[in-house]
Amino acid sequence: MTDLNLPVLDLSLLDQGPAEAERFRDELRRATHDVGFFYLTGTGLPPDLESRLHRTARAFFALPEADKLAIENVRSPHFRGYTRIGGERTQGKVDWREQIDIGPERPAIDDPDAPDYARLIGPNIWPEAQPELREVASAWQEHLVGVARRLLRAWAVALGAPETFFDEHFGEPSTLLKIVRYPGTDAPEPRQGVGAHKDSGVLTLLWVEPGKGGLQVERDGTWVDAPPVSGAFVVNIGEMLEYATGGYLIATNHRVVSPRLPDDRISVPFFFNPALDTNLPLIELPPELAAKARGVTQDPSNPIHARYGENALKSRLRAHPDVAERWHADLLAARA
Repeated sequence: MTDLNLPVLDLSLLDQGPAEAERFRDELRRATHDVGFFYLTGTGLPPDLESRLHRTARAFFALPEADKLAIENVRSPHFRGYTRIGGERTQGKVDWREQIDIGPERPAIDDPDAPDYARLIGPNIWPEAQPELREVASAWQEHLVGVARRLLRAWAVALGAPETFFDEHFGEPSTLLKIVRYPGTDAPEPRQGVGAHKDSGVLTLLWVEPGKGGLQVERDGTWVDAPPVSGAFVVNIGEMLEYATGGYLIATNHRVVSPRLPDDRISVPFFFNPALDTNLPLIELPPELAAKARGVTQDPSNPIHARYGENALKSRLRAHPDVAERWHADLLAARA
């Protein structure tokens, strides 16, 4: 794997004694300071769960259109459910993909005085034609929550903070699981599967269908391929972790290029973020690390908010204008 464009880290080193655990934390800090992306092996992912997820994802997208549209996300004020091809946007441009969005299973908040971002809280909508999707998605999320917590504890120590730093400041996590299909295209120019962007939260763990490329990461102003690696997740940090470290860790632009017909591609990103009402505090870095902090990226068109819920709501309103117009016209008017 020496010819890969991203570092490869092995999470199981944390279980191999103090010296190996320290090596993992050093590699983790270096990878996310320099690149913001890496491959992660050694996560203990059960092979049967991976196979079930793959089969279930394929089965969902093979459902009749009517079954998928029965749970279309325009039915959900919480941005949950199925998004048809062309229904999501990045940087204002249409993404060529279809997907289902699954968040924490919670009751909606019926309180006119609740903050705007509380509108993201609510139940999922599940396809009656495929009841097993809920079981598999829940098992997948449970496993990845454990992986994400281990990574955050390793980051905390690597950055000179107590191991429990993120546990203490995260609250009840705001997770989001996307099960995505990128259809093939015969367009002369590759379509935008997902446009160039940075993730708005803390941490993303991405599973990609074996043998299917398309993910690209920006390194030193150049787009480089990040093909799937057997047994590995692609991991990247989001804007909130860049914010919490004053720019010592870096959120990196990435995009997906659509496959060519007759091929298509399944990918499953899992976003692990703090509670919506959480202000992630700044980490007091050791002097030798603080000296290398670059400051938080300043983009007037994409402000990074201290409170995660404001970041999340900003992203959802932009990405799903049809849902926003149906359910949240008042928020759009206030932001105009």
